[in-house]
Amino acid sequence: MNAGAVTWRELREDATRRLQAGKLEGAAREAWWMVEEVSGLRGGELVADEEQPATTAAARRVAEMIGRRLSGEPLQYVLGSWSFRGIDLFVDARVLIPRPETEVTAQVAIDEAARLGAQVGRRPAWSGTTTSYVVADLGTGSGALALALAAELPDAEVWATDRSVDALAVARANLAGAGSPATRVRLAAGSWFEALPDRLRGRLRLVVSNPPYVSEPEVADLPSHVAWHEPREALVSGATGLEAIEEILRESPGWLEPEGAVVMELDPRRVDAAASIAHEAGFTEVKAEDDLAGRTRVLVARR
Repeated sequence: MNAGAVTWRELREDATRRLQAGKLEGAAREAWWMVEEVSGLRGGELVADEEQPATTAAARRVAEMIGRRLSGEPLQYVLGSWSFRGIDLFVDARVLIPRPETEVTAQVAIDEAARLGAQVGRRPAWSGTTTSYVVADLGTGSGALALALAAELPDAEVWATDRSVDALAVARANLAGAGSPATRVRLAAGSWFEALPDRLRGRLRLVVSNPPYVSEPEVADLPSHVAWHEPREALVSGATGLEAIEEILRESPGWLEPEGAVVMELDPRRVDAAASIAHEAGFTEVKAEDDLAGRTRVLVARR
């Protein structure tokens, strides 16, 4: 294409054809998102301006995006951002891609906080940063869960931990662009509870986590775009896939308030084993919630 002569519409149509030629499903939708990203125009703005000339730099960037997609790189990394419960997150290969299943995990956690007496809803921008209880998101990655909890639980102080310095750099960037809820989020480096200050022992109302839950033998069965591009340490727990789950559940009682709870995303195949571990750790009520596809996905363990 003669990049300097094309309109946004022509750039989008050409991107659609090239993605379709690469046998990518949803080629038209992906092309639209790519042009939105490079143009800075969203939705109706792009429709209104689609006959305006595209810049040469934009056309080059779309061509680069198409090449990355055709090589198998996930769309979210190619775009560089993704929405999670209405929060626009920066994402790249240092962190897991935020998924709809984890949006369900966030909602279960918010509902559990409400059950425990927390106020739910967006806080007015002028209302300050006073908090009345503490929540921990262990293995925060991009910060998706931590930011979703901070946005919907206006009285919560949220601690977000990760042992990956690279992941925390991404989370830090997302906090910087998240507005007032991010002022109540604290980032901490370390493995699970090791990252938290000792003064939080016995003070956590809620522990939330989307830990690694793929076993080593299952890696070969993962889709290539997951296995080759997403961070292995955020996906793979160990020989059984239960290692991280067990560590979090067994240590949680020492960190929770007397009536606190754990909300954890799991592989549906691990739910029964995780429930048994939770009971052994001293949780008196354990249940599981389904994801949007009807698969048992989120464990809730209550003291």
